[in-house]
Amino acid sequence: MLFDLPDDDTLYTALIARDPAYDGFAFVGVKSTGVFCRLTCAARKPKRENSRFFSSIAACLEAGFRPCKRCTPLALSGEKDPTVTQLIDALDREPEKRWSEDDLLRLDYDPSTVRRAFKRQFGITFLEMARLRRLGKGMDVLASGVKIIDAQIEASYESGSGFRAAIARHIGVNPSQARTHQFLKADWLDTPIGSMLAVADNYALHLLEFCDRKALPTELTRLKNVTGSDIIMGRTPLIDRVEQEMNGYFSGQLFEFTTPLAQHGSLFTQKVWDVLRSIPIGDVQSYSAIASMMGQSSATRAVARANGANQISIIIPCHRVIGADGSLTGYGGGLWRKRWLIEHERRMSLRQ
Repeated sequence: MLFDLPDDDTLYTALIARDPAYDGFAFVGVKSTGVFCRLTCAARKPKRENSRFFSSIAACLEAGFRPCKRCTPLALSGEKDPTVTQLIDALDREPEKRWSEDDLLRLDYDPSTVRRAFKRQFGITFLEMARLRRLGKGMDVLASGVKIIDAQIEASYESGSGFRAAIARHIGVNPSQARTHQFLKADWLDTPIGSMLAVADNYALHLLEFCDRKALPTELTRLKNVTGSDIIMGRTPLIDRVEQEMNGYFSGQLFEFTTPLAQHGSLFTQKVWDVLRSIPIGDVQSYSAIASMMGQSSATRAVARANGANQISIIIPCHRVIGADGSLTGYGGGLWRKRWLIEHERRMSLRQ
């Protein structure tokens, strides 16, 4: 389970202070160098705009960052398993190598022992870590618009089918299928509280979610099934529009989104989403209050389910719904983000 991070300003302050309180629980990815570090790293500190914060090593690797050689974030504090240390060193020497269990056997390691050791220390296996490092690099290159074969080579995948299958697990389809299939396009949006994935066609936005949301793979599969469309990496004018509006929102200048939305849900679910969008910025409502607004006061649980089914974060502001007792309750993007968004909007409302 991911550690609930505080807001990015708090983490950046901790980074500058080299605060050990977050060691092992928070990491910073430096956009200008492509490395990720512990917050206690002694290296020169990045600028605020070049810093991305993560709650796990796996998230750093999947985002395409490589481990810093100075603070060695893969070498966690405490007693070090020599097997882990030796294999991390081997991975550092050959980060683009396509590792397999046969490679481990040739180095006289028992694959099951290695698997348990890495799972225990990092939450992922050694082979998963190696794949994430390669795939993250390939995803980053692919998102920049290069040809698939170039992204495959950059990620050190010898097999084109293997690379396409890996991308498909993250996005949903091999990009080359766009030539013969109807498709939606997906691209990354950077925000102060983490990267988001936007999926759109030329007419409407279908999905906007934080990239570390655990339900994202399921949501992408559901979207493909509902629309009958494949999803590839790429840009549409709608994604450009969303990015512009999101920048305005996070800068505190935009109070209402106008991007057309494709709302895939039942009539009841869509009515709930419409009510969510009617909640004034800076305000919050309970599930029961929303049910009452709809004239269905007994439908509190159904409202909660519809709220949780929202696939267009922030624009359909499910973060504005709290428990009847004032508690934040659940939020797929993490409660720390929900707190951040509510506080951000409270400050915005004071300036209206």
